[in-house]
Amino acid sequence: MNGTGGPDVKRRTFLAASAAIPLVDLACKSQKVEFTFDGDLIGPSVDLGHAARDGDLPAPSSFEPIDVVIVGGGIAGLSAAWRLKGAGFEDFTLLELESGVGGTARSGRNGVSAYPLAAHYVVAPTRETVPMIRLLEEAGVIEGYDAKDEPIFGEEHLVRSPEERIFAVGQWWEGLYLHAGESPEDIRQYKAFFDEVDRWVLWRDAKGHRAFAVPRSKGSDDAEVRALDTMSFKDWLDARGLDSKRLRWLMDYACRDDYGARPETTSAWAGIYYFAARKSHPKEETRPVLTWPEGNGFLVNHLYERCKEQVRTGIAVTRITTENGKVKVLAWDAVQRCALGFAAKRVIFAGSMIMAGRVIPELARARGRAFFQEFLPSSWIVSNLTLRERPKEHFFSMAWDNVIRDGKGLGYVVDTHQSLRDHGPTVWTFYHALAGADIRSDWERLYSVSWRDCVRFILDDLRIAHPDLESCISRIDVMRWAHAMIRPRPHFMWSDVLEKARVPFQNIHFAHSDLSGFALFEEAQDHGLRAAEEVLQEFRKTFATWR
Repeated sequence: MNGTGGPDVKRRTFLAASAAIPLVDLACKSQKVEFTFDGDLIGPSVDLGHAARDGDLPAPSSFEPIDVVIVGGGIAGLSAAWRLKGAGFEDFTLLELESGVGGTARSGRNGVSAYPLAAHYVVAPTRETVPMIRLLEEAGVIEGYDAKDEPIFGEEHLVRSPEERIFAVGQWWEGLYLHAGESPEDIRQYKAFFDEVDRWVLWRDAKGHRAFAVPRSKGSDDAEVRALDTMSFKDWLDARGLDSKRLRWLMDYACRDDYGARPETTSAWAGIYYFAARKSHPKEETRPVLTWPEGNGFLVNHLYERCKEQVRTGIAVTRITTENGKVKVLAWDAVQRCALGFAAKRVIFAGSMIMAGRVIPELARARGRAFFQEFLPSSWIVSNLTLRERPKEHFFSMAWDNVIRDGKGLGYVVDTHQSLRDHGPTVWTFYHALAGADIRSDWERLYSVSWRDCVRFILDDLRIAHPDLESCISRIDVMRWAHAMIRPRPHFMWSDVLEKARVPFQNIHFAHSDLSGFALFEEAQDHGLRAAEEVLQEFRKTFATWR
């Protein structure tokens, strides 16, 4: 909380960003800099994924009969599997391209700490978010319920103080909005913006639905809400004369933080959602944050344990076809180097919509190429810095979330913060979203840079606040996410394309955060559960109701 009624923004279910990509600036091939540490340039299995996408892998000669195949082991696919298992439905398999499940919620571990490879927290849900409450209850995060039946979260899961700080004008300050030195006009505009947010928090449609809810499927589809999608967030701010540089920095940070975009490429609906969806009442703080050293890998591990007997990793799905009431799934086992085939009654496709258009030929023909080109994801770099010791600190102690106002990235989280380790070796996770206006150019730029280029960029960014950082580092690993998260651009959030994408195609059901238009844990979970419910209804199974 920043002290004036508006929430401090937080790095969300995945990442955060920069401008039209300064990574190009650092790719100076003529200047070779030697580092005293090593590391790796890592990322999803691009070559295998492209081979599957392009149909370059052998086809199977036989097909194993099975009731359901789930394609994709991110949060949506794992949530679908969790629901099927919870209903007593066992005849399914989950196929995941990577060596581990979780998608952008995956995590890693070294001798110092566990750490996220991307998404690293969730906002503590209210009692209305029943599936999320159920999951956290199972995972041991909830200790009980208060007199209003709101969940009580274990202290070890709530981000501990200090939560956030920002580096500006040569020192660290508490929170992520710099109040020191603000003008009367800055103060007026800041209040005007959050008064508008509070108006939306109070707003209800004729059915009593909130304008913005988590997940978004629980919110309103009223015309007044939908109208926000007809303009960019920048245009919405311009129309209200909200041009304070401090406020605009905060708005830009918010869009990069949650969406890998800028205000001019973000729907005004999504811009307001970021601030309004996490508040139950006006003038209140945003909901508390739940986090772990491994980030959302904590929840991935719980979901995986519930369905691991049905999970197969290192499996690239190459084609999905329908024939005689069956869905044929063609796949390639990258470990055993052999083709696999499944003849399923139903498929839950929990991969991206871009991939769906590539591996489901009948769907591609029915919808057309232009349909899938609407689903454009932003690119990210997430880097884990292992430190043998910590750099010197001044004025305000190291927090969980640390943002450098004049940096090109979004700063870093301290992965040992929740472990109560405030001294000695640690791991920092640094986030940078390319956030260029041309998404395809961002993809190309991401794969044109080397580990050395990325490290030089990271160090240049962090030296602003930590001039002695390089001597503290023992290793930097850089994760490249070319297709990290769907971008909630104007005219997309309430489009016919997005609505049609959620509809089953023959015996294939779809589940991915793409289908919400923005990537949050709760959105992926919502679509995974919806697809599982569709399948369960088709099989006429009896399943337990949610708490």
